[in-house]
Amino acid sequence: MRVDVITIFPELFAPFRAAGVLGQAIGRGELILETHDLRAWTKDRHRSVDDIPYGGGPGMVMKPEPIVEAVEAVAGTKGERAARVLLMSPQGERLTQERAKELAGEGHLAIVCGRYEGVDQRAVELAIDEEISIGDYVLSGGEAAAMVVIEAISRFIPGVLGNPESTQMESFQQAGLEGPQYTRPAEYRGLAVPEVLRSGDHAKIARWRADQALARTKTRRPDLLRVLAQGEER
Repeated sequence: MRVDVITIFPELFAPFRAAGVLGQAIGRGELILETHDLRAWTKDRHRSVDDIPYGGGPGMVMKPEPIVEAVEAVAGTKGERAARVLLMSPQGERLTQERAKELAGEGHLAIVCGRYEGVDQRAVELAIDEEISIGDYVLSGGEAAAMVVIEAISRFIPGVLGNPESTQMESFQQAGLEGPQYTRPAEYRGLAVPEVLRSGDHAKIARWRADQALARTKTRRPDLLRVLAQGEER
C-alpha cells in the first residue's frame, strides 16, 4: 500500500515513519509512506499557503491553489485519480475501526493535512474525496491526525503485524472494548493474574475474556452496545 501525505510540516513524519511496527513495514516494502511539502506548489516569494477569510473573522484560511495543484500532482485529477484523497478535518466523518479497515483496502491514499481555521471550500470540492476526523476536538493541524489514520490502517495491511489475528482481538473490532490483559509475573505487589488465565482451559479462558470485555464495555462505552444492538435488529 502507498500513502502520500501533503503537509506544510513534512519533517514531523520522519521519526514516525522510522519507528516501531510501521517503520519495519516500510523497511520491508509492505507500506510506502511519502511526504510532500505543500509550499512546493506556491507561487509567491513568501511561499504563502494561507490568507485572510472572506467575510472577516479570526485566523487564516488555507488557499485553494496550492492544495488543488498538489493533489493533482500527487494523485491525479478528479475522475482520473490514482489515489483516494482524504482531508483531515474536524468536520469529517469520524474514523472507526471498520472505516480504517476499508481504507486499508484502497491500495493508494493521499492525505491532506489542514491547518489554521480550515481549508477553502473550493479546494475541498475540487480535490478532496472524503473528510476524516479522529474525534470531537480540534488540533492545531492535521499532521497528528494523519499519523493516527496511517497507524490505524497499517494494521490491516497484510504482513505488517507479526500475528494477523491480533486485529481480531482488539477493542472496537467486535463493536466492543477488549478486556484486561496480563503477562508475567503471576503475582506483582499482591495482585495476582486471574486463576482462569493460568488454568490452560481454553474454553473457560474464552468465556472469561468475553465476559470481561462485555463488562468493561457496559461500564466505559455503553454507546457501543447500543450500536451493536441496532445492528442485530437489522
